[in-house]
Amino acid sequence: MLSELLELSSRAKEEGTAYAKKRFMYPQVSRHLGERVFLALVGPRGVGKTIMLKQLHSEADASFYLSLDTEKLEKGLFETAKELSDKGVKTLLIDEAHHYPGVDRELKKMHDFLPLGVVLTSSSALSLHESAFDLSRRVRLIHTPPFSFREFVFFEKSENLPPLPFAALLSRDESRKYYGRVIHAERLFDSYLQGRNYAFTIGKTDFIPLFRNILETIINNDLLLAGRASPEEALEMKKMLEFIGKSPAEGISYSAVARNLGITKYKSEKYAALLEDAFVLKRVFAKGSNVNKEPKILLSLPYRLLYKAYDDCVGALREDFFVEAVNGAGYDVNYLKSKRGEKTPDYVCGSAVFEIGGAGKTPAQFKGFAAKEKIILTHPGALDKLKRPLFFAGMLGNP
Repeated sequence: MLSELLELSSRAKEEGTAYAKKRFMYPQVSRHLGERVFLALVGPRGVGKTIMLKQLHSEADASFYLSLDTEKLEKGLFETAKELSDKGVKTLLIDEAHHYPGVDRELKKMHDFLPLGVVLTSSSALSLHESAFDLSRRVRLIHTPPFSFREFVFFEKSENLPPLPFAALLSRDESRKYYGRVIHAERLFDSYLQGRNYAFTIGKTDFIPLFRNILETIINNDLLLAGRASPEEALEMKKMLEFIGKSPAEGISYSAVARNLGITKYKSEKYAALLEDAFVLKRVFAKGSNVNKEPKILLSLPYRLLYKAYDDCVGALREDFFVEAVNGAGYDVNYLKSKRGEKTPDYVCGSAVFEIGGAGKTPAQFKGFAAKEKIILTHPGALDKLKRPLFFAGMLGNP
């Protein structure tokens, strides 16, 4: 059995050398090679976690690669890791760890009793969230999101554009200088919004059906077969996603879902939490006092395209993109709702409030609204005292 695993690991090491380009977050992980640390790359299917693991394998000394979605371990994970450690392996690279029942228990034993460093991947945060408290002392979770727009440009055009500091986004002069350097990339933005934020879409043209397959796997495998949902609940979650996907971004909350699907608000909250842990949707919580504290529910890019054509849902896609882009760059985002339900800007991030829309968006939402910085992000892009191109959100650097 070990000889078979050795052959597969050797093949994975060779495959790792075939990928010249590396995700921007790669140095954050690779600097720990050779150290006795446990890292978990957690993110959606198709964002390049497996490739990253093989790239790490190709660069590491005394490393070993295991894929738990295809390889059955006769001796169990801990005993296999112990045997590999006894043979001199220093870094164990475990792909698709969530496929292994009780992986959290095995990781604890490995951490406490073996002189190994471990980098693992998981396409489901569900099992790891369940044991996050117990694992927190042992495993460092590293969020592995889809491509930012800047990263997509790098993989698509081999051009490493400079990141945009958040302060420069708020400055008209700095934004104008930056726009002059990156305006040629704007022509790729519509393509990005249509699903090119995932690594597996590189070189493909008809990839939306693949997102439908991913969604089916999440609901039928990660949730249903793993015992996190009953068949009835899985069906209700599918209906919930269809309702969100066919609706405008505004006003989608637990109550709206419950009312339209004929389920309890408790169930809609449960489903939203599960689907967020599965990277399918995003909850944005309100900011301010005396407001309805239910979150606004958006879909992760580009799942909305499973339910409506691009031109029919681009307004909602813009909001999906903005929240995902700003969160992915490491910034917190809240939505704004007034005490009496008046119209307000869409989102607040730090000292700035943001309105998201098309090129004709006006400052009407800002009227009578006090904020240090007021920015309208438009698509197609525009730049003046208040307006910035929406794609700038996908160019942000980390705080």
